[in-house]
This record gives sequence, C-alpha cells and structure tokens, in this order.
Amino acid sequence: MIAGILLAAGASTRFGGDKLLSPLADGTSLGARAARNLLGGVDLCVAVVRPSDHALASQLEREGCQVVRCSSAINGMGASLACGVEAVPDAAGWLIALADMPFIRPETIRAVATLLRAGAPLAAPHYRGRRGHPVGFTRSFFSRLTGLEGDRGASSLLCAYSAQLQHLNCLDPGIFADIDTRSDLAGYQTSD
Repeated sequence: MIAGILLAAGASTRFGGDKLLSPLADGTSLGARAARNLLGGVDLCVAVVRPSDHALASQLEREGCQVVRCSSAINGMGASLACGVEAVPDAAGWLIALADMPFIRPETIRAVATLLRAGAPLAAPHYRGRRGHPVGFTRSFFSRLTGLEGDRGASSLLCAYSAQLQHLNCLDPGIFADIDTRSDLAGYQTSD
C-alpha cells in the first residue's frame, strides 16, 4: 500500500489565515482540491492538520482522508510529516504532498506512486529539469521520516540520498504551483 501524506498543518501566516479553506475558481477549496488529487493516485490518504483546525479536518474527512491531528505541528513541517508517516507505519511507501499545492495532476501522483511500487527507494516528478512535488519514500525510510523535526520537511533526506532518487519526467507545471500568499492564489486562478 502506498499512503499519501497530505501536509495541511501550516499556520498560513503569509496568506493571512485559513488558506486551505479558500475557494478556487470552481468553488472547491484549495485543501479539498489537493486532497482529491492525492486520493486519485494513492491507496490511502492521511491528512495532517493542527489540533484546533476543526473546519479543515471536517472538510478533508468528507473528501475521504483519514485525518491526524498533530499536536507537534507547531514545531514545523518535519514534525507534521513524522505524524503522518507514524499514522500508517505498515505502508510500503509514503507519498508526501503539500495541501497548498492543489494543481498537481492526479496522473502525476499515480506515476510517482508507480515508481515506488516498482522498487524506487525515492521518487519525485521533474519538469523542465527541476524537481517538484509530491516526493515518494519507500518503507526503508520509515525511521528517518518519523525522526524529522523542524521546518525543512524531508529536504535533508533528499539531499543525503540523492543517488537513490528516481526522476519522473512529466509535463505538469502543477508540481511547482505552491500557494503561499493571496497574490499567488490570484495568479494561479487566472492560469488554471
């Protein structure tokens, strides 16, 4: 089983709050779209949220995600990622996705998951020579993922084990479309 870990526990300070509940052009919230896309490519989706984020947790549960309320989310993305992976310790691999990246195509997500199933220890999509999201890790990385802390997420692992990373060449600019501010959202709305 490949589990998708949807990191949705950020504070959205640059956005001004409630970023993941903000509607896209079709009325779907940013977080719900990211969850739907991830669910379209993995066997199970675990969404990691802050304990107090009841509205987002409810919305992601309605989308079909298993929600994990991470009490250590305040410590950064690494702590949230560790919470998500710990929630599904028997997975064959984990696909780490960010909830503020709602434009990654489900077929890209499926293709990265397929690389993990085929034996890639690490996998990530590439577009025009750049690595994007989501990033996949196989079971051999369990203890390293659950030991993450701080706000860097898994980037240190990707650097340390870059020789094991299999690249998926794709034509999906959504692998870079990270929404941090209201102007980011407005810009992507016009190009979506």
